[in-house]
Amino acid sequence: MKITVNGTATEVRADTLAAALDELGYGDAKVATALNESFVPAAARGQTALSPGDRVEIVAPRQGG
Repeated sequence: MKITVNGTATEVRADTLAAALDELGYGDAKVATALNESFVPAAARGQTALSPGDRVEIVAPRQGG
């Protein structure tokens, strides 16, 4: 299905947010996620279904100064 990830149209086979993160290479990464502009806690990603056209934002913490 086609979704938008961080502003880029992306094709995924996943049907949940957790599966999409794995498919996109974020498996064990510590990231914050939002689906259609609503924050999704890490514990809820496995139960959060994706639909064609959804907008997913993935934000990773940065270090440095």
